[in-house]
Amino acid sequence: MAVKTFAAIDVGSYELSMKIFSFSAGAGIKDIDHLRHRIELGTETYTMGKLSVEKVDELCRVLSEFADVMRSYKVSDYVAYGTSAIREMKNRKIILDQIAMRTGIRIEVLSNSEQRFLDCKSVAFKGDRFRKLVAKGTAVVDIGGGSIQISLFDKDTLITSQNLRLGILRLREELGAMYIKPSAYAEIISESADSQLEPFEKLYLKDVKIENLIVIDEYISRALLTGRRKGADCYIEARRYLEGMQDFFNTPASEHAKRLQMPEESLLLVHISAILVRNILRDTGAKHIWIPGVSLADGIAYEYAEKNRIIQPVHNFEKDILGCAQNISKRYMGSKTRGETLETISVAIFDAMKKQHGLKKRERLLLRLAAFLHDCGKYITLMNVGEASYEIIMSTEIIGLSHNERMIVASIVRYTYGRFFYYDELVKERSLDPASYLVIAKLAAILKLAAALDKSHKEKFKNISATLRGNVLNLTVDTDDDITLEKGSFDDKAAFFEEIFSITPLIKKKKSQK
Repeated sequence: MAVKTFAAIDVGSYELSMKIFSFSAGAGIKDIDHLRHRIELGTETYTMGKLSVEKVDELCRVLSEFADVMRSYKVSDYVAYGTSAIREMKNRKIILDQIAMRTGIRIEVLSNSEQRFLDCKSVAFKGDRFRKLVAKGTAVVDIGGGSIQISLFDKDTLITSQNLRLGILRLREELGAMYIKPSAYAEIISESADSQLEPFEKLYLKDVKIENLIVIDEYISRALLTGRRKGADCYIEARRYLEGMQDFFNTPASEHAKRLQMPEESLLLVHISAILVRNILRDTGAKHIWIPGVSLADGIAYEYAEKNRIIQPVHNFEKDILGCAQNISKRYMGSKTRGETLETISVAIFDAMKKQHGLKKRERLLLRLAAFLHDCGKYITLMNVGEASYEIIMSTEIIGLSHNERMIVASIVRYTYGRFFYYDELVKERSLDPASYLVIAKLAAILKLAAALDKSHKEKFKNISATLRGNVLNLTVDTDDDITLEKGSFDDKAAFFEEIFSITPLIKKKKSQK
C-alpha cells in the first residue's frame, strides 16, 4: 500500500495533543510529529460542570492550528476523541457543535471503558513487551485527570478492570479546597487513595499474584523519560522506582521544573501520580514497573490501523472483553457451563443467518457477551432475573464497550426473560435510538431461542448445527436425551423469532451414533 498519513487528536483533561502518523505496508506505523498544548479543561469541568468562554476560545484556537498542521502534512484521515473533561460537561453537545463549526474538527466522546481500552492498545503499540508481561500477573494502571483505571491481566487474559475516582486533577482540586499546608499533601493524598484502593485489594487481588505494574500517565512518564531518545520506555525494579521518586521529592522544585520544562505548580501533579503508584505497588506487591511512555493518541492510531488491516494485532483484545464479562458472571455466581452452552447455540444461529440479520462482527461479540451474562441477576433475585441482570450490567463497566453497547447487552439479557417492549413503549422509559433497538430485537430473538434449547440447563446436546433453507432455519441437535421440555419451550420462543426475521425455526433431533 502507498504511504498514508493519519492524525490522532486527544482532547484530554489537562492537555490537548495531536500526533501525526504515517502508515505503510513495509514500515507499519511511524510517529512523525507530536504537537501538545497545555489546557486544563478538567479544572473547570470537574468543579463547575462547564467550560468558560475563554477556555472554549482557547480550545478552538488550538484546534484550528491543528487543522492547519493536518493540511500541511496532507493528512488523509483523522480521529479526534474527548475524554473525561468533555464527557462530564453539562453542555457537552453545545460545545462540541461550536468546535465543529469553528474549526471543522468533529470530536467524538469516549466512554471511560472505551478510553481505557484504547490506552491498553497504546501499550500494545510498543510491541512484544506488553505480550510478555500480561502472560504473567500484571496490573495496568492508567492515571487520568478525573480517575484512574486498574486492569488486571494473567495468562494473557484480562481478569478485571475497575475505575476509581482518583484522577490527579480531581485530587489536586480537592486539596486546594481543604486549605491545608503543602507539607500535609502527601499524607492526605495517600489516605484518599487508600480509601478506594483497600476495597479494590480485598475484592480483586486476593486470587492473583501481581509481578508487574504497567503505568500509563503523563507526569510519571515525563519525570522518568525526559532526556531519553524518542520512543524510549523505562522498565525497572519497583525498589529502584521508589528510591528514584523519593529523590525526586527531596530535590528543589525549581530544578525539576527546568529539567521537565514544566511550571512549578504542575509538579504537584507529578507528586500525586507518584503517591498513587507507590500505594498501588504496596498493595499489589509488584516487583517490576514498566513506563512505556505512550499516550491515547498511540492507541487511536493502533486501532485505526487494525480496523483498516494495515497491521496485524499483537494481542487478542476481543478475548479481553469476553474475559471481563466472564469474570463479572463469576462474581455474581453465574453458571459458566450454561453461559458457554448459550454462546455456542447463539453463535451457530447468528452465523447461519448473516444475510438475513445484516449484523456484523461487533454485534456477534455483543451476543456472546449477553450469553455469558444471561443469569447474573440470579445473584439478587430468582423472581425477576431479567430486570436484575439489566441493572447489574448497566452498573458494571465492561472495558472496551461504549455506554450504548453496554445498554444493548443489558437489554438483550433483559428481554431473554421478560416480554419484549416495542419501540414506542421503550423510548418512554429509556433513551434508545432506532438502530440500537433493532440490534437488541434481533439478538434478543436469537438468545431467546438459544435459551429455549437449553431449558433444562442440562446441556443435553453434544452438537448443534444451524442451516438456513429458504425461510426455514433447521436446528439439528445431536442427543440421546429426552428433549420434550426443550421442544415445548422452543415452540413458545419460535413465534417471536419468526416475527423478527420472518423465518421459521425448526428443531430436529439427530440420534447419536453409538
